[in-house]
Amino acid sequence: MKIPLSAPDITDAEIDAVTQVLRSGRLSLGPQLEAFESAVAQYAHAKRAVAISSGTAGLHLAVRALGLKEGDEVILPSFTFIAAANALLYERIAPVFVDIDAATLNLDPSQVESAITPRTRAILAVHTFGVPAALDELQSIAQRHNLFLIEDACEALGAEFLGKKVGSLADAGVFAFYPNKQITTAEGGVLATQNESLAARVRSLRNHGRSESADWLRHAELGFNYRLSELHAALGVAQMQRIDSILARREKIAHAYAERLFGTDALILPPLDLPNRRISWFVYVVRLAEGHAPAHRDRIIEGLAARGIAAARYFAPIHFQPHYREAKRAPLPITESIGARTIALPFFNQITNSQLDEVAETLLSLLGNLPGPGL
Repeated sequence: MKIPLSAPDITDAEIDAVTQVLRSGRLSLGPQLEAFESAVAQYAHAKRAVAISSGTAGLHLAVRALGLKEGDEVILPSFTFIAAANALLYERIAPVFVDIDAATLNLDPSQVESAITPRTRAILAVHTFGVPAALDELQSIAQRHNLFLIEDACEALGAEFLGKKVGSLADAGVFAFYPNKQITTAEGGVLATQNESLAARVRSLRNHGRSESADWLRHAELGFNYRLSELHAALGVAQMQRIDSILARREKIAHAYAERLFGTDALILPPLDLPNRRISWFVYVVRLAEGHAPAHRDRIIEGLAARGIAAARYFAPIHFQPHYREAKRAPLPITESIGARTIALPFFNQITNSQLDEVAETLLSLLGNLPGPGL
C-alpha cells in the first residue's frame, strides 16, 4: 500500500536502546524490564505495573489472578477486538455480550445491570479506540453487585476519565503495545493495578508460577511463559520518554482528518472531545451514515485499496465470529448497526499533510459514487 493503515514511530533513540541491550548480554528479566514497568506505573498513576508478552496475556492473567473460574460470567462488549473474549475462554469463563453507547462505542451502563446473573463475577470495560468508558457508572454497578471491574485499556494509554488516567482506576487494567498502538514494544503489554498482592501474583503467573522468593526451578502454581524480554522493554522505555509528544501528534492528526471531512452527510466522524474524557487517539474510525448497507462500506474500502490506500473495518462484532455464535448476549442493535458501517483510515505519527489530503479526497470521491442510504 502507498499509504499504510498504521506504522510504528521508531527513532534512533529506540534503535540505540535495543542495541545496547544486545551488547549487554542480559536479554530477559533485567533492568530494562524494571525501568519499563516503573515508567508505565508512574505515568498511569498505578502502584504496580507488571510487563507481559501481550495485552491478551495481560487480560488472561487479570482474570486468572482475580480468581475467576470455569462457569463464571463476565460482561463485556461485542464491539471490540476478539482478545477480550478469548482471554475469558482460556479460563472457561462465559462471555456475556451487551450493547454499546453510540457516542463512545463503549459499554452502555444502562444495558449492563440487566445482564447480571448470579454467575456474573466481573465487568470487562474496553476503552474502545482510546475513548474512556463510563467508569463511574460501571464502578457503581460493580460495587452494588460485588463484581470485579477490569479495564481493557489496550487501546488507551494516556486517556483520562474525570481527570485520571485510565488503566489504573479498577481492580486491574491492561495496556498493549503492538506496533499499531500509541507506543510500541513490538509485542508486549502491561497489567497495572493498585493491589500489590494482585501484582505479585501476576508476576509469578507470567513466569511459570515462580514466586519471587522461590529458587529458579521451584514453581508455586501453574503458570505461563508470558515474560517480556529486555529488548522489548528497552524499546518501551525509549518510547515512554516521548509519550506526550506522540499523543499530541496523534491528536493533531485526528483534528486534521476532521477538518478535511467535516460537513460530509454520508459520514459520521468520531467526536474530537467528550465530557469528562481525554481521548488517546489509537485509530481514526469513521462510519457511513445510517441506512447504508455493509456492501457500501466494503465498496469504499476496496476503492481506497485500489488507489493504494489501506483501510479496514473496525470492529467486526465478536458475536458474529464463528467461535462465538452461541455465546450469551443481550440484543445488540447498536453494535450490529455500527459494526457494519465502520471504516478505519490510515493513522500513524508520520503521516504527512499530502497523504491526509489524498486519503480525504479519495474517500470523498468514493462517497460521491455511492447510492443513497437504503438503496
